[in-house]
Amino acid sequence: MSLEQVPDVTAVSTKDEFHVPNAHNEPGYRAMKQYTVARIGVWRAGPRYNTWSQLHFRADHATAQDAVFTDVPDGYAEENGFMPGQSQCANKEVYLTRPDLGRKLDEESKARFDATLTKSAPVTVVVGDGLSTSALVNIPKILPALKLGLAGYGIELGPIPFVKYCRVGIMDDLGPLIDANVVCLLVGERPGLATGESMSAYMAYRPNRERPESWRTVVSNIHAGGTPPVEAGAHVASLLKRMLDEQLSGVELSL
Repeated sequence: MSLEQVPDVTAVSTKDEFHVPNAHNEPGYRAMKQYTVARIGVWRAGPRYNTWSQLHFRADHATAQDAVFTDVPDGYAEENGFMPGQSQCANKEVYLTRPDLGRKLDEESKARFDATLTKSAPVTVVVGDGLSTSALVNIPKILPALKLGLAGYGIELGPIPFVKYCRVGIMDDLGPLIDANVVCLLVGERPGLATGESMSAYMAYRPNRERPESWRTVVSNIHAGGTPPVEAGAHVASLLKRMLDEQLSGVELSL
C-alpha cells in the first residue's frame, strides 16, 4: 500500500468507528455509540488494540498535546479586539510547572487593566488560553451570543481582557482590581482524547482570593461536538443575570 492509500484515521469520528466482528446487535451497538465518544466497539488483536484503534488513539493523544503545548500567536489579543495581558508565568514551561503563578496577573497587566477596564461593571468577561490554546476557536461563536444575551438584559460589556498563560484563579486576582460585580472567564479546558478544543465558562459573583472553589459556577464541554458555542453563550448570559439578581454564585446559587 502506498503512502497515498493509507487512510486518515482522524477522518472517522469515534462515534462512527466500529470494529467488532460478528456483533450480536450491531445496530444497537452503533446507536449506543452516538451518545458517547468513549472508545467502545474498537476491538483488539489478542490483548492489544487493533492497528486502526491504536493509530486513532495516538493521533488523538497528539492533538491533545498540541492543544496544551502550543502558544497563542503573537498579536492574538490585539487582532481580536481584546486588551492584552499575561499571568506571572514567563513562558509555557513555567505555566505548566507553576500553576500558582498562572493565577496571578503580572505587574504590567495589572497596571494596564486597572487603567483601562471598566470599574464596578455589572459583568466583566475575560478570555484566557488555559490548558488548551486550540479552544480559542470557540471564541468567535460564543462571544457574540454572550454579548447578545447580555444586551437583552440591558447589560453592555466594556473592554474584554485576554490573559495569556491563564489559570481559572486569575478571576480572583482581576475581580478586586477592578471592583467587578460578576466575572466570567472563557478559558480552554485540559484536553482529553475526545477533543482538544473544549472550553469552559467559569463565573463568580464578586470573586476574590478569600472565596472557596465552590463559589464558582461553570459551564464546561463547550465545543462543536459538545455544547455548541452559540448555545453556551446564550445559557451563560442567563446565568450571569441570575448571579447579579441574587448576588450569589457557585453552590449557593439555586439552578
